[in-house]
Formats: sequence, C-alpha cells, structure tokens
Amino acid sequence: MAKTDPLVTVLKLAVAAEEKAALQLKAAQFERQKRQGQLDALNNYRLDYMKQMEGHTGTTLRANQYHQFHQFIKQVDQAINQQLAVVKDGEKQLGYRQQHWQETQQKRKAVEMLLAKKADKALIAETKREQKMSDEFAMQQYFRNKIK
Repeated sequence: MAKTDPLVTVLKLAVAAEEKAALQLKAAQFERQKRQGQLDALNNYRLDYMKQMEGHTGTTLRANQYHQFHQFIKQVDQAINQQLAVVKDGEKQLGYRQQHWQETQQKRKAVEMLLAKKADKALIAETKREQKMSDEFAMQQYFRNKIK
C-alpha cells in the first residue's frame, strides 16, 4: 500500500481554507452591495422629498410645516450619515476578506509548487535509476557477447 504524501493532506486543507475564504469574500461583497443599496435608497428618498417640497414653492407654508420639513430632512440626513458609516465598515470588511482570500490562495499555490518540485525530483530520480539499469544491462550484454 502506497503511503500518502503529507503534502497532499496539507494541499487538501489549503484548498478547503481557500474555498471558505472565497465564500466569505462573496458574502462580504453581497453585504457591501446591500448596504450601498440602502444608502442609495435613502439618498433617493431625500431627493424625492426635496423635489416634493420644491413643488410647494409659491404656496404658503405654515411655520410648523416648515419646521417639520426641516426636522424630517435633518433625520433623513442623520440616517444617511449612519448608513455611510455602515457602508464604510462594509468596505473595510470586504478589504479584510479580499486580503484573507489572497493569503489563502498564496498558501495553496505554495503547497502546489512544493508538490510539483517533489514530483519533478522523483521523476528525475526515476529517470536516473532507469538509465543506470539500462547501462548495466547493456554492459552485461557486452560482456556476454565478448565471452562467446
């Protein structure tokens, strides 16, 4: 029974870690898109509300209506600022996930390279062994023919 190279096990673990990191990266990308979508929705809502109030120009607004309008815009602006912070956090998380995925990818590639070098060395050793056997066989044939 052939013994399994420990590097094959390390490669399997590296591949699994890379796949996990790729899934986490994809989830972070999705989360950032979702957060950005919420920010865009808030900005659009604010813009629509401002356009709606702009449509009331020329009409008389009572002082309390004007005050309520400004209070509401202030609240929307606060929500936008909060969402901006959430989006920035999502981008930071995305950056971390991207870096982690790249690191796991580099580790996998390093293990693959080690396995390839090991396979190359084994192939060279096998080729040398076969050449040595061929040389020995040819020498034996030469001596047998010489003795005859």
